[in-house]
Amino acid sequence: MDALWLHIVQWLHAAGLHVDAGTAQAVAEQARRATGALDMPGLLALAAGLGWASGFRLYAVVFLVGAMGAGGWIALPEGLRMLQHPVVLLVSGMLLCVEFIADKVPWFDSLWDAAHAAIRVPAGALLAAGVFGADNGAMAVAAGLMGGSLSATALATKMTARAAVNTSPEPVSNWLLSFFEDGLVVVVVWLATQHPVLFGIALACMVALSVLLLVLLWKFLRAVLRRLSVFFSRPAAPATR
Repeated sequence: MDALWLHIVQWLHAAGLHVDAGTAQAVAEQARRATGALDMPGLLALAAGLGWASGFRLYAVVFLVGAMGAGGWIALPEGLRMLQHPVVLLVSGMLLCVEFIADKVPWFDSLWDAAHAAIRVPAGALLAAGVFGADNGAMAVAAGLMGGSLSATALATKMTARAAVNTSPEPVSNWLLSFFEDGLVVVVVWLATQHPVLFGIALACMVALSVLLLVLLWKFLRAVLRRLSVFFSRPAAPATR
């Protein structure tokens, strides 16, 4: 963090804005306090946020949280510090770009979500458990169960909403919903890391809305699952001589 502020001060000097040492030290100290270790509500909010957002955009969550840790904006718990490793940031950033494009293609987005269901839910559980780490096994297990459940709920809601939207022949509604999900993930990560109490209220509202959507649009999700089942069970064409 101190190195980051040193670069900022040097940049300001290069731009002709001279910051005295006392002011720079005061700002750095205030930032250090703001990015200190999270308390229990903050840890719980982070675990829930990681689980919930992973159901929508796993790679975006990994990249955003890792970038925030690497940039010194938040102090990541020990179990999540590997997310700020340059290799993890590079891979998650590349996958984020691939998923960003794949999620904008009608019906392929549903296939992409189904294929990643086996990744997002366990990953959401692992990320949530990583907030507490191995030093607090009981809380890590509880957080993992919570994160996995929230990830599965978010994924089911996403697939159900996409199935309903994909019945429309025009792609605009699909794109709008996809961009909304992109923004939602950013807001969830920001709220979970900066305003835990507000995030808790927002999460309760989102879960309630998800349950309502799942009940109202269940038939669309069944249609998607039926199509995917037919696609994956289709026998391979016989080889021609």
